Amino acid sequence: MGYPTERPRRLRRTPAMRRLVAETTVEPRELVLPLFVREDAAEPQPIASMPGVVQHNRDSLRKVAVEATTAGVGGLMLFGIPAHKDATGSGAVDPDGILNQAIRDVVAEVGGDTVVMADLCLDEFTDHGHCGVLTPDGSVDNDATLRIYAEMAVAQAEAGVHTVGPSGMMDGQVGAIREGLDRAGFADVAILAYAAKYASAFFGPFREAVDSSLRGDRKTYQQDPANALEALREARLDVEEGADVVMVKPALGYLDILAAVRDTVDVPVAAYNVSGEYSMVEAAAAAGWINREAAIMETLTSIRRAGASFILTYWATEVAQSLGR
Repeated sequence: MGYPTERPRRLRRTPAMRRLVAETTVEPRELVLPLFVREDAAEPQPIASMPGVVQHNRDSLRKVAVEATTAGVGGLMLFGIPAHKDATGSGAVDPDGILNQAIRDVVAEVGGDTVVMADLCLDEFTDHGHCGVLTPDGSVDNDATLRIYAEMAVAQAEAGVHTVGPSGMMDGQVGAIREGLDRAGFADVAILAYAAKYASAFFGPFREAVDSSLRGDRKTYQQDPANALEALREARLDVEEGADVVMVKPALGYLDILAAVRDTVDVPVAAYNVSGEYSMVEAAAAAGWINREAAIMETLTSIRRAGASFILTYWATEVAQSLGR
């Protein structure tokens, strides 16, 4: 008998055939658009390290929320940038703080048609840039921070948020937030837990996006990129504490972690296609080194293939619009 006896290429011959047998798809409903809103912005402010992404004012935020929702994206993740910061991040719990105002704006505009999410962390609101309050020696006070997280969650729930996204990697944060929400009568507000968030170099452009005040690093609370089993432990703990969804962040350098977490937990698993991953593709495409649209779809498909139920990505609206054509 001659070879080849099997011809897998038969299923790759035409675009129609490849589409028919595709094992992994990317759909608009599986994409979540992160959005930045700045308190003192008279007009949208471009983010130099993230071409095409801006810090919105409240008016432009509402418009882009409508655009994304019309395109069919599954959700919106809001980040607030206050005009003033302090040591305790008081703007995060202020009902009239920029993030809580933004939640109310977006919920009023599109709240019946998409999932409105909000980042639940202090780093954008503290003058030292850390994700929690500090002890006198400058370290992050885990348990004191939990009390503020619970208060922040209630403030966001009162503003109408559907899902809170605790991203600070404090021990016990999901349990503290769940207890605080339930006690305040917000048992229906979901928790998207940043369960495996690594101390990554790929967060660099995000720091410009939120005007971060951080000096130093977050290695004492974000995970070591060398560790995998720790991520599974973190994910299990978050589910035990009441997380409705767990997330891996970043995505591309941690696809193995994403797949392992998917196999470990029985809740949806999200992944964050972070700023550095976005900026590398945009920079290479601008230089003419790669096909931009193909690289974007390959990136998102790889994240879905590894096990993500949905993806936070700055390309969400663009991709949703292209898929809808």
